[in-house]
Amino acid sequence: MYSTVHVVGARPNFMKVTPVMDALRSLPDIKQTLVHTGQHYDENMSRVFFVQLGLQEPDVNLGVGSGSHAAQVANVMLRFEELVLARRPDLVLVYGDVNSTVAAALVCAKLGIKVAHVEAGLRSADRSMPEEINRLLTDRLADVLFTPSVDGNENLVREGIPAGRIHLVGNVMIDTLVRLLPKADELWEDLSRRLQIDRQSYVLVTLHRPSNVDDPQTLGRIVDTLVSLPGRLPIVFPVHPRTRARLAALERSGGADRIRFLDPLGYLEFLSLQRRSLMVITDSGGIQEETTFLGVPCITVRKNTERPVTVQVGTNHLVGDDMDLLRSTYDAIRSHGGKKGAVPILWDGKAGARIAAVIGDLAHAG
Repeated sequence: MYSTVHVVGARPNFMKVTPVMDALRSLPDIKQTLVHTGQHYDENMSRVFFVQLGLQEPDVNLGVGSGSHAAQVANVMLRFEELVLARRPDLVLVYGDVNSTVAAALVCAKLGIKVAHVEAGLRSADRSMPEEINRLLTDRLADVLFTPSVDGNENLVREGIPAGRIHLVGNVMIDTLVRLLPKADELWEDLSRRLQIDRQSYVLVTLHRPSNVDDPQTLGRIVDTLVSLPGRLPIVFPVHPRTRARLAALERSGGADRIRFLDPLGYLEFLSLQRRSLMVITDSGGIQEETTFLGVPCITVRKNTERPVTVQVGTNHLVGDDMDLLRSTYDAIRSHGGKKGAVPILWDGKAGARIAAVIGDLAHAG
């Protein structure tokens, strides 16, 4: 029996692990253990996603909770090391670029346990982002690297990773989106009635990155820009916990009643709103990918992206911290519909199956 451990810690990981675990269940000689580090522990940011994604209850919850980057990584390492020493898995799969990802990879590298990184090779070229450090370190430590797009392969080869360790498999988040889109569609009628919105008559917003929400002046400038956008379209804004803590500073913003601040939404509700919005304004990497697949115009309030394929091929526009550019891009989309874009190669809902095939080969090779 070939023993695998999947490590997840935050909301984006849950969408990525589900298709991989589902695909591996078709291989009878693969044993799977799901470890939740507890990096995201809020009910709406964690538990509801397990329910909606149909993801099994974690076999182990490390319960690390919040803390500084150093404290969080250290706590995951301490608790995960005990588990790895006790179970000695053949392969540990880590997902994305959160603190849990690099922490688990470090533990395994020290103990001689093979690591596979799902969503490898993404780069923003901005080391001020904690996620970029996590990506770089995890890819250096990983034995098997599963990339979502061609640029991921190119980045890894450029950094000296042997080509034989790199596998272009496509985007596992799109697997989850494809599977659950029909269920999300069923929620639209209730959402539209509750929020008093019509199809393509509202803007969907989500912000959570420290560069946008930690400084009240920066967040205030973004919100003031949102409320001043022409057309008076409703702005639907599910509020991330780190953003919620800073909203009190924005009460001065005139016209803020135009923005409908919501509690965090489940995956299905957000997907339903995303699909029918006129456009999405975000700083989330995953949402850049989802809007590209859905063909929905996306404005990303960041100076760079680790998902350049969404700009080069998809529907994404980078505007950085330039609020005039945000305004003009919004105007262009509202007037002309934005660029059409295309779906990147292998974003076809079958990435999990490709990953399972590689792991099956590893298991048979001993």
